[in-house]
Parts: sequence; C-alpha cells; structure tokens
Amino acid sequence: MGSVRVQLGERSYDIAVTSDGDAGLGSFARQRIRNVRAFVITDEHVIEHADKVAAALGAAGFQPLRVSLSAGESQKSLAAAAYLYDQLAEAGADRQTLVVAVGGGVIGDLAGFVAATWNRGLPLLMVPTTLLAMVDSSVGGKVGINHPRGKNLIGAFHQPIGVWIDTAFLNTLPDREYRSGLAEVVKYGVILDAELFAYLEQHTAAILARDAECIRHLVARSCRLKANVVEQDEREETGLRAILNYGHTFAHAFETVGGYGAWLHGEAVAAGMICASRLAERRGLIGADVTERQRRLLQTFALPVAPQRWPVDDLLAVMRRDKKAVAGRLRFVLPKRLGEAALFNDVPEEDVRQVLENAGD
Repeated sequence: MGSVRVQLGERSYDIAVTSDGDAGLGSFARQRIRNVRAFVITDEHVIEHADKVAAALGAAGFQPLRVSLSAGESQKSLAAAAYLYDQLAEAGADRQTLVVAVGGGVIGDLAGFVAATWNRGLPLLMVPTTLLAMVDSSVGGKVGINHPRGKNLIGAFHQPIGVWIDTAFLNTLPDREYRSGLAEVVKYGVILDAELFAYLEQHTAAILARDAECIRHLVARSCRLKANVVEQDEREETGLRAILNYGHTFAHAFETVGGYGAWLHGEAVAAGMICASRLAERRGLIGADVTERQRRLLQTFALPVAPQRWPVDDLLAVMRRDKKAVAGRLRFVLPKRLGEAALFNDVPEEDVRQVLENAGD
C-alpha cells in the first residue's frame, strides 16, 4: 500500500493507495478516529462497494448506518442535502459521528458538504470509487452542491480525516466513467508535470487496459501533485490553487448550459482544456503544438475536444458567474508550457467568444 501525506498542520491527513481490497480500511479509519457511529453515504450504483466498506468498519468496532441515494449530478442539490440532514437527525448523529463518502465525485462533494455543515462539522472519510474522484475530488477539502445558476456555487472547505483509495474499485467502473477520470490526470500533466504528461502519451495502451500498477502510479502521482498545491494554498487565497481548475471555467459552463446531464464532468473538462489551450494560443502564451499534444492524447482516451453547439451567449453568462470571476470579469487558468500554468485576470471576453465560436473547426 502506498501513501501520500497532505501536510496541513492539525488538519493533516493521509491518502492510502492500494489495490488489495478493503481489508485495511477498518484499521485505517480506527487509527484516525475513536468514535463508534459511522454514517455511510453512497449511491445506487456502488451499493455493493458501500456494503463492503460498512462491513470493514463494523469489523473495526464502528456501528455503520448506510444511506443510499439515486445516482447522478442531480443529487448535488439542497434537496439531497436536506434529506441527509433528516437521516442524521433521525440517527441522533453528534459531532463525533463519522461521515463516510463511498462513491464518485457527486457523492464525495455532497457527503462532504453535509459533513461540513451538520453540527458545524463532522469528521469525514473519503472512499472514492471512480478514477475522477480518486485523483481529484476526494483530495483537498473542497465540498459543495450545485445551484441552477452554476456548478458548485454552494460549498465549503472541509478536509477529511483520511482518504482510502482502493483502485480495485475501478474493475467495475463503466468505461465511459473511467475515461472521464483520465481527463483530470491529463490536467495535472499540463499544469504541473510534463513528465507525467509524457508518461500518459507513452502508456496509453496500459492505461486503457486498466493495468493495476499503471493505475496506482497515476493515482498516487496525481494525489501528490494536488497535495503539493493544497498545502500551499488550502483555501484558494493566493491564486495558486486556482491552477487546479484548468479547463474548468469552460467545463462548468458546458455542464450548466447542458443541464448537468449531457456530459460527465471529465468529458466537459477535456473539451474545456482544449478551449483554454486555444485561448492561450490567441494570447501568445504557447504554440499550437502544445494544444495539439493535448488534443491527440484526449482523443486517444475517447474524450471530447470541442463543446457541443450550445449558445455562446449562454455559456458566457455562466462564465461571468464563475467562482474565479471578479466583478463579472473573466479569469482563466492558461498554460504557459506543458507542466506550467497560471491564472490570468485580463482575458478579453471577445477572445473567449472567438474560441467558443470556432471550437468545432
């Protein structure tokens, strides 16, 4: 089992990366918290995994209660949060009740938000079951729910007590979900690690075949890269953490205008990264070769590299409400070369419009 430490003072925690099943999960949780009750939140697609997690926790002396929701982005809502609050109240949850999120990014974000806000904060254990959640959303403490006017507009920072990543969960992950997660791994290569990007280019066959050793390497490296950023800018106050949102300003607009259902998150991020890269080209930051390498790799992973024909004015309206926007002015994370990106505050809206209008060319 590998481990990545996120150094945040009293909020520090470990990310365990294993492919050996859930045998060590109970002791991992017990070493980090001494309470008894565990509130396991999952969705209908991964109930079998959640039952194994609950059994492992029970064997370690916890008293687990499992609550299952419908699957899908629509669950990241105030209504779903209210339902979980009701379940916590009925169970008599107190500040020592452990919330365990078993699922993908939707469950992690929702359960994390509920943990952050019930009784002003409950301990949280992340057990991601999708590649996207393993490499991104389960790490770093960002939790939240959607609003009809934008993705993740309601949220908080709430670090987990630990993250348990069992890559064996990926054996049952649908192919589309798996490829969606690869978009976030590509993102890390573009913004932080040119060597990782080259590794992805050189090992596409093994990656698509879900080679266990290869997957563990990608997951552990992605977690380490994200941890490095979070340690320096936990609450996105210096601008450094914003680079993790490469492609996301476009992607969140695609998801919002598309109705949170047309694309998976990673699919939207893939197209968003190409749009951001072409925006960087327009501003003279990079050459076309940088965008082309991204485009080829994402296409190899069968990910979209251009948005659907959504109305450009609608997309821009969502972008103006993006969390990184200031007074309606658009801010974008743009690559300066492979392995380096930065946040830019002075991007003319007309440049963004031109990228969107010509995205399919």
